[in-house]
Amino acid sequence: MHFIKKNYELLLASTLFITIIGTHYPFYKAIILMLEFIVIIEVIKMIAEFIEKKRLRLRYVIDVFIIFLIRDVIILTTNPDKEHKEILFLLLVIFVFFLFRILAVQFSPVLHKKRTEQK
Repeated sequence: MHFIKKNYELLLASTLFITIIGTHYPFYKAIILMLEFIVIIEVIKMIAEFIEKKRLRLRYVIDVFIIFLIRDVIILTTNPDKEHKEILFLLLVIFVFFLFRILAVQFSPVLHKKRTEQK
């Protein structure tokens, strides 16, 4: 029982992988569906926090865009008819969003408040 509690992610991932192999579902489509699910989770978290706290965290918005763009990159890379320029452009946009996310975390009002309280 201790092994299951400690390694539940591994067991869940193994079960999901075996299910994908067993159903002969294309792996890239399963990854796309999982990324879409993560986007939905992030949007729900963003809406719930907005309703509860009457504020919107920039981090959640950026996370949604990054995950959605990663999904698009996976779709484009599995499509042989797409040009490499589109994929490179999306990767550049993802990189820019990662920079925005780092800045959003670095200059977070909550972190700024904690830093001023510690001084």
